[in-house]
Amino acid sequence: MISIWPFLLLFVAGYGIRILHTYPHDRTAFTQGLEYHDGLLYEGTGLNGKSTLRVERLETGEVIRQVPISSEYFGEGITVFGNRIFQLTWQTHVGFVYGLQAFRPLGRFSYSGEGWGLTNDGKYVYMSDGSAQIRCLEPPSLRELRRITVHDGARQIPMLNELECIGGEIYANIWQTDRIVRFRPSDGAVTGWIDASGLLSEEDRREPVDVLNGIAYDAAKKRLFVTGKLWPKLFEIQLVGR
Repeated sequence: MISIWPFLLLFVAGYGIRILHTYPHDRTAFTQGLEYHDGLLYEGTGLNGKSTLRVERLETGEVIRQVPISSEYFGEGITVFGNRIFQLTWQTHVGFVYGLQAFRPLGRFSYSGEGWGLTNDGKYVYMSDGSAQIRCLEPPSLRELRRITVHDGARQIPMLNELECIGGEIYANIWQTDRIVRFRPSDGAVTGWIDASGLLSEEDRREPVDVLNGIAYDAAKKRLFVTGKLWPKLFEIQLVGR
């Protein structure tokens, strides 16, 4: 699967990355969702018995607040919408709603299929399920309105995972690769590919780490952050055109 990705760069913009800053990240966090909001990082973590919703200080990685999830659920993507936080679970068809200020559960919502990533553009919530399709949901009920098929020309792009809305586009991790795809939510057309390989040093990889996963954006300061599952570091990056 991985070997096909270089061919997808022929017709759209390709980017490398430059590391601007490096921050600590909890090595035990199996990162499934990441979002920057009002000066703090919000993170959803996975694995049965270890899944959480947490809020952290970017500069230190300190976990300020944390809500554990019952061991029957495998936590997935999150997004902050207004005064609520939405969080998916993987294969149990259940999502959770939390109050942003009180940081406690308010309710649940349901959906078909698997839950992977979440993001929002201030009007709609977008959800990935591991396929090439993105679901457009209407908050606060999260009723599905339509689906968008992400494609680079005629080729559909599967394995869309963690999501982030940035500048009118959606950025998505491609599971099991070091690539991030950019696409338009209006029609799913790919506008660019980001090669995020080489972020972790060999020393960082001496202990178990998993794949790149986790994109957050500070819209006020135009800062882009990425990390991965069980990674000891979180990176502020700049895109470099190729």
